[in-house]
Amino acid sequence: MKKVRLQKMLSDYGISSRRRAEDLIKEGKVSVNGRIAKLGDKVEPNKDKVIVNGKKVIKQSHKYYIMLHKPRGFVSTMEDELSRKCVAGLVSDVPARVYPIGRLDKDSEGLILMTNDGEFANSIMHPSKHIEKKYRVTVKPRITENQLVEMSAGMEIDGYMTQPTTINVLKTGNDRTVLEFILKEGRNRQIRKMCEKVGLKVARLKRIAIGRVKLGMLQPGEWRELTSEEVKMLVGSRVRR
Repeated sequence: MKKVRLQKMLSDYGISSRRRAEDLIKEGKVSVNGRIAKLGDKVEPNKDKVIVNGKKVIKQSHKYYIMLHKPRGFVSTMEDELSRKCVAGLVSDVPARVYPIGRLDKDSEGLILMTNDGEFANSIMHPSKHIEKKYRVTVKPRITENQLVEMSAGMEIDGYMTQPTTINVLKTGNDRTVLEFILKEGRNRQIRKMCEKVGLKVARLKRIAIGRVKLGMLQPGEWRELTSEEVKMLVGSRVRR
């Protein structure tokens, strides 16, 4: 059998995303045939014995595609060295190990996709996809027209220029505004940094849709499997379950 990169094998077998798999390898948590693995190692999946965190890697036959409503206060990882609450605890009743596709920061809430299908995860996260993500954001104080224009046009954050962003005003009050952000990139804490740069404080941030898949009435801490139609809408083609 043809050898593949270790991080690809771990992704294909539903252990983690490729990015997280690389971190696991760098942290010395992966071994191949009794030897601590190095980044760049290749394996024969059906022959080599791969261990992650003391457990043998076994390919999972059934593919799971999960929608989770992440509450505030949870980190979007399967484990955390600071002992913070992880989304792993919210999907412990899924009959397979699933992992997040992308992240929401600890103080944000809303829709997160999780899976044990590495091909699906990589197709969603690939930069060429540009899948729109929709957020409902409450900011303080009340937004001005100049602030709205500055954020919508694109701005420099941490040395990069954000893409033009669609921002709709949903509701205004004396000391706050409820906005709808539609992003096609989604860099680390991007909305919070955009708001901070124009003098606004984010009071609440909730992701309500990824592409055409909507959070709907799913309650915080709850999950459900995506329908076959929702999976097809995300990848643009049929995924075998």
